[in-house]
Amino acid sequence: MNKIKFSATDLQMVPLIFGGNVFGWTLDEKQSFAILDEFVDKGFNAIDTANNYSHWVLGNIGGESETIIGNWVQKKGNRHDVVLMTKVGGRFGYDSVFNTKGSYIKEQVELSLKRLRTDYIDLYQTHYDQEETAIEETLRAYEDLINEGKVRYIGASNIAPERFVESLDIAVEKQLPSYVSLQPEYNLFDRAKFEHLYQDLAKERNIAVIPYYALASGFLSGKYTSEASFEETVRGKGIKDKYWNERGRRIIKALHEVASKHQVSSSAIALAWLLLQDTIFGPIASATKSSHIDAFIDALRVKLDNQDITILNESSIY
Repeated sequence: MNKIKFSATDLQMVPLIFGGNVFGWTLDEKQSFAILDEFVDKGFNAIDTANNYSHWVLGNIGGESETIIGNWVQKKGNRHDVVLMTKVGGRFGYDSVFNTKGSYIKEQVELSLKRLRTDYIDLYQTHYDQEETAIEETLRAYEDLINEGKVRYIGASNIAPERFVESLDIAVEKQLPSYVSLQPEYNLFDRAKFEHLYQDLAKERNIAVIPYYALASGFLSGKYTSEASFEETVRGKGIKDKYWNERGRRIIKALHEVASKHQVSSSAIALAWLLLQDTIFGPIASATKSSHIDAFIDALRVKLDNQDITILNESSIY
């Protein structure tokens, strides 16, 4: 498993990351503060967000998640105890475009720093790659931000494997900052793309992988066990359409079997499986209540044996 230090003070990331897309969406500021307090009180320290979260909520414009996190950090006075990760380049609406131009990155980092109420970002990530923009232009913008002390490390999220390789190569050739992490979609259901296109690359280039949708938008949490269960949540229909097929039902059954054996939640097993995969540093998962944080703890503690891993792998074979 790759281990990387994200700060000059050698602050180590606990390998499970809070997904900040819920802030300003399913959680208001007061609720967000409460769940973040519990998250750090139980020993975790890394929070991932993006400059455009949560623009999709009616009345929001983007930046709400960063603002909530920044207000919480200021209230707690714990900036040096947490790892703040945010992203740039994504859309702020369906009519906007991806943007990784150097001038845009420099403009947006100032807004993120202001909202996060901090002088520096531990991991600043290319959210979506704008392929019309030269890679060198993007990396030189990051270089300036690192030299100014505003960013410590850089990573990438939604980027084609060939562009990711080219970015790594240009960084070496031009002596520019290089991506140290990759944030792809990867979970027990969504395996094929990462395993076919990115896993070997991450291993060869010593890239720390921090996958998003670690619980497949909640599908792997154990709360969806029948047709009717999808009707109980706002996002249920979309999740059902994507995941509730023969393979999905097989995965849910396997998760329940292994979870029952270890007396933990399905979420904990799904996260524990991810933590065992080659190149995975730590999955990103959101939480809206205490039981979700308990699943994070169980995921780090549970010891899956070879039989467990075989059951999970065979249920999710593709």
